[in-house]
Amino acid sequence: QVQLVESGGGLVQTGASLRLSCAASGRTFSSYAMGWFRQAPGKEREFVAAISRSGGRSYYADSVKGRFTISRDNAKNTVSLQLNSQTPADTAVYYCAADLTERGIVSNTGAEYDYWGQGTQVTVSS
Repeated sequence: QVQLVESGGGLVQTGASLRLSCAASGRTFSSYAMGWFRQAPGKEREFVAAISRSGGRSYYADSVKGRFTISRDNAKNTVSLQLNSQTPADTAVYYCAADLTERGIVSNTGAEYDYWGQGTQVTVSS
């Protein structure tokens, strides 16, 4: 079992920055990859970013590449997502997720993630 708790969401203006964090517990954190997904009202959940177990590889959706940065601290059992240059299109509930399967690649497919947090709301006003 893995428990994930997100924090750091809020209401910001266009162009502002925000840093989301996800605290993990229950299994050795460095043994699984982590991802961030988001879901806007009336839309399907979409992939945002993912990072490998060691943190050496990361992968981003085209819509956030160059603006968002994913990182992890295996000593503190946390994964973070830095959101820069935000626009109203970034408004969504953001979820962190854990992929316990050793794949050799960093997955962008939600169905391949085993555990999910409860989500944190990010709202970007124009």
